Amino acid sequence: MIDAYEDPGTPDRRGGWHYLWWLVLRQPGRSVAGAVLSMVWMVLLAATPYLMARAVDDGLQRDDTAALAGWTGALVVAGAVNSWVGVMRHRTMTRVRMDANFRTVKVVVDHVVRLGAALPRRVGAGEVVTIGVGDVQTVSRALTVIGPGVGSVVVYVVVAGLLLSVSPVLAVVVLLGLPVIAVLVGPLMRRLQGAEGEYRERQSVLTARIGDLAGGLRVLNGLGGKDLFADAFRRDSQRLRAQGYRVGAVTSWMQALGVGLPTLFLAVVAWLAARLAARGELTVGELVSVYGWTAVLVGPVAFLVEMGYDLSRGVVAARRVVRLLRVEPEADTGVLDGPAEPSVLHDPDSGVRVPPGRLTALVCARPADAAAVVDRLGRYEPSDVTWGGRRLDAIRLREVRARVLVADNEADLFAGALRELLSGRAEHADAEIARALRAAVAEDVVRGLPDGLDSPVAAQGRSLSGGQRQRVRLARALLADPEVLLAVEPTSALDAHTEAAVADRLHAARAGRTTVVTTTSPLVLDRADLVHHLVDGKVAASGAHRDLLTHDPGYRNLVARDTGTPDTEPRPDETPNTREAVR
Repeated sequence: MIDAYEDPGTPDRRGGWHYLWWLVLRQPGRSVAGAVLSMVWMVLLAATPYLMARAVDDGLQRDDTAALAGWTGALVVAGAVNSWVGVMRHRTMTRVRMDANFRTVKVVVDHVVRLGAALPRRVGAGEVVTIGVGDVQTVSRALTVIGPGVGSVVVYVVVAGLLLSVSPVLAVVVLLGLPVIAVLVGPLMRRLQGAEGEYRERQSVLTARIGDLAGGLRVLNGLGGKDLFADAFRRDSQRLRAQGYRVGAVTSWMQALGVGLPTLFLAVVAWLAARLAARGELTVGELVSVYGWTAVLVGPVAFLVEMGYDLSRGVVAARRVVRLLRVEPEADTGVLDGPAEPSVLHDPDSGVRVPPGRLTALVCARPADAAAVVDRLGRYEPSDVTWGGRRLDAIRLREVRARVLVADNEADLFAGALRELLSGRAEHADAEIARALRAAVAEDVVRGLPDGLDSPVAAQGRSLSGGQRQRVRLARALLADPEVLLAVEPTSALDAHTEAAVADRLHAARAGRTTVVTTTSPLVLDRADLVHHLVDGKVAASGAHRDLLTHDPGYRNLVARDTGTPDTEPRPDETPNTREAVR
C-alpha cells in the first residue's frame, strides 16, 4: 500500500472513469495479482462440479473404487488449494481497496493544503466533509471490479465452454442469460447514478448547514434566529431523506435482481438439464455437473450485478473528487513589484480608500458586504483594486501575501502548543509574543492554561471559549506584524469592557501601520482614524465616528441604535457599561 510519506502521484482529472482507472494503474502489480487470483479461485469453483461428475460416472456408476478414490482425492486437493487462493485473493483485494482509499485521501489533502486560504472561498465546507466521510470509501469499493469482477467474467466463459461440451442447448441458455440480465439492470444503473449524484449534492449542502449551525448557535440564540434556522435545517433534512428513499428504492431493486435473476436462471438451466437427463441425453454425472456449474454461476452473476451497483456509485463519488481536484489556487499573474513605501489601497467597486498608516473601519448593515470589500483588498477575489496606483492583481502574489494579511475571525486554529499556534512558521521571542497577547487583551488566556505558552490547544481552539479564540486569532495577526492588516469583525465575541481595551491597544499597537477593521461596534469605531459607512456595498459616507453620528442618520441608526445623541454619548473609557450606554 501507499506509504504515509510517499508521493501519491498526479491524478487523472478528466472524469470519474479516468480517475478510477488511474487508481488501478498506480498499483499495477497488485491489480494484476488480484485479477489472476480471482480468476483461479472462480475457475477452481467451476472445476468442482466437473470432478464430482467424474467421481459419479467413472466411480459410482462403474463401481470402480480406485477411480472414485482418485476423483475424490482430486476434489479434496482442489478444495484445499482453492481455500488458500481465496484467502490470498481477499487479502490482495483488501490491499487494493486500502491503497485506493489512502491514495485518494492523500491526493485530496495535498490539494486542499495547496488551495490554502482560497479553499473556503472556492469550495463549501460540506463538500469537503462529504468527500472525506463518504466518497473516499465509495471510490475504493469500486475497485473491487478488478478482482472478482474479472474473475466472474472469466468463469462465466469457462462454464459456458464446459456446458458446450455437454449440451449446446444449455450453453446457449447460459450465454444468453447474462445479456438479458444486463438489459434489465442497465437502466437501473443509470437511474442510480442520477439519484446518487443528487443525494450527494444535498448531503453536502446539509453538512455545510450543520457546520454553520454548530459554529453560530450562540449568536443565533442571542438574536432569536435559532428556530428559523432549525426550520430551514428540518426542511433540508426532509428533502435529503426523501432523496435517500429514492436512492434506496433503486438500490433495493438492483439487489433484488442481483439475487433473484441468477436464482431464476439456475432454475431454468436445472429444469432443462433434468429434461435432457430424463430423455437419456445426459448422464447422471453430467446432470450433477450441470447443476453444479449453474449453482457456481449464481455467485458470479450476482456479483456482476453488485459490481455494476458499486461502479455506478463509485463513478459518482469519483466525479465529486475530480471536481474538487479541478479547483485551482489563484494563479500568480503579477509581474510588478509592490509600492516601495506605505500607499493607499483603493477599491473602485465600493469606493473604499484606505490611507496608509491609519486605522480605517468599514461599517455595513450586512457584514458580508464589508467582508467582500476585505476579500478584494486582500486579493482573494478578482477586482480592480489598486495599491499605490498599481493594480493589485498586477503585483506578484507572493509579495502581496507577505505584506497584506487578511485576519478572518473564523480563521482556522490548528492543534498544538499555544506558542506554535501564535507564531506559525516564524520564530518569535517570548517578549514579542507577550506584546501581541497584550495588544489583543489575551494575557488571561495564557494565565489560564496550565503550562502557559507551551500548553496544548485543541484543533480549532475547542478547548478555549469563543472570546478567547477571537483574541488568540487577533494576537496571531498582530504578531505577524504585516504592513497592511485587514481584520474582519475582530471583537464581535467580546464583552464591552474587553472590547474597549482591545480597541485602545489595537490602535496603539498598529500606530503608523495600515489597518482596516470591519465592525459596527462604537467602541472600536470611536478609536478609528477614518470610518467608511457602506450601503449595499458602496461608500455612502466617510469621516470620523462622531461626525458620522451627527450627520448620517443611517449610520447613527446602525451603530448607536438611536438610543443616545452625539452630545451625550459617553466615551468607552468612562464606564464599564459603555456598549449598553451607547447601544
